[in-house]
Amino acid sequence: MLEQQTICAISTPPGTGGIAVIRISGEHAISYADKIFTPKTHAVSLNEQEGYKAIFGTIFHSTGEPLDEVVVTVFRNPHSFTGEDTVEISCHGSPYIQQQILHLLLQEGARLAQPGEFTQRAFLNGKMDLSQAEAVADLISSSSTASHRLAMNQMRGGFSDTLKELRAKLLDFVSLIELELDFSEEDVEFADRGHLTALVHTIRETIEKLANSFQLGNVIKAGIPVAIVGETNAGKSTLLNLLLNEEKAIVSDIHGTTRDVIEDIVNVQGITFRFIDTAGIRDTGDTIETLGIERTFRKIEQASIVLWMIDATQISEKIDSVAEKILPRTKEKKLIILFNKTDKLSPEEQTLLKNEFLPLTEAVRIPISAKYNQNSDILEKALVDAANIPSISGNDVIVTNLRHYEALVNALDAINRVESGLKQGISGDFLSQDIRECMHYLGEITGQISTDEVLGNIFGKFCIGK
Repeated sequence: MLEQQTICAISTPPGTGGIAVIRISGEHAISYADKIFTPKTHAVSLNEQEGYKAIFGTIFHSTGEPLDEVVVTVFRNPHSFTGEDTVEISCHGSPYIQQQILHLLLQEGARLAQPGEFTQRAFLNGKMDLSQAEAVADLISSSSTASHRLAMNQMRGGFSDTLKELRAKLLDFVSLIELELDFSEEDVEFADRGHLTALVHTIRETIEKLANSFQLGNVIKAGIPVAIVGETNAGKSTLLNLLLNEEKAIVSDIHGTTRDVIEDIVNVQGITFRFIDTAGIRDTGDTIETLGIERTFRKIEQASIVLWMIDATQISEKIDSVAEKILPRTKEKKLIILFNKTDKLSPEEQTLLKNEFLPLTEAVRIPISAKYNQNSDILEKALVDAANIPSISGNDVIVTNLRHYEALVNALDAINRVESGLKQGISGDFLSQDIRECMHYLGEITGQISTDEVLGNIFGKFCIGK
């Protein structure tokens, strides 16, 4: 019954703006809008308007007093985002006007949409499959060129087309196997085992490639974690503020100011980095600061890139003890050593630091001044090089969703059993079961096999109005 009701919601971000868009979808969407709207020049009501028409006019209070001049756009089913009759009202971005229009629509019989309900209706009405619907949320939250391209490709069906092709091949495969079972007493073989082995090998390689792409896809979607570490008062918080271009972290001459982890996201040359400012490393008796330092070590383990900040004016023998704590944790990571406060050093002293400090460490070394924004462009280039993100085209199929990855891993396990079973010459009924299990997990991704619980979990994470 909920799916049959006409829904409405504000589809633009909350707050004051130049314009706002209120979306209505359902059987009575056009008639409800027509009751509160009067066209400026057209004598024809919205009910009689063609689809894809934008009409200028006025929305009135129930008392007859004008509320706002708006533009109403009509989309008739099935040629709309949801596949239902849909109306979009573009009004001025006053929160009062937006709420009043919603109130008028509710009085006519509409109800407020739930989070993601417009996209859910698009899925239920066959306008897109489940992976495409999830890509809508990814597209809205994309923060880099690469994440935008991946979301657009998935929303256009690039990922879905690959999965449909795999399922079609598996369906042909299982049909031949099960046909043999119908003629088992005649000992008839419809499927050439050599051909089937080659086909399963191709399918397995494709699923494996998709599953392996998740590591890259997750980095592109969530951002590359970069830990900023070093001794207290080395300038880590100043660097974070420089990278973010805002006063995110407290900067002070007092040692141990940062006692917890501070994170934020920055887009550098089309790549999203997640910078993590950590507590300074030193020997301390302060219980809270000690906990912060323990978190620093955990963040080093989780990071892909480590920026080791060193106060170039305070290098002494104790730096070796800090190196002993940092370097063993960065063996499998990209390490960039930053000599900060080099505005206080001569060029000769800067060169000496770069060439002679920690000679056994193969790390990029950059003299910087976080306070005066010196060599930040060199640091950005080093970060992009360390990220080593391959160029992403609009046709690349890369998995970015954890749910998709888990389904692919299960599908890969099933197809591996099929491949192993063919080599061992096991019975066709066992092969058929594993093939159907593989098809099941691929179908979970696109929504050909789904439950209300799964759908509720997916669309419940969307914003209201989408």
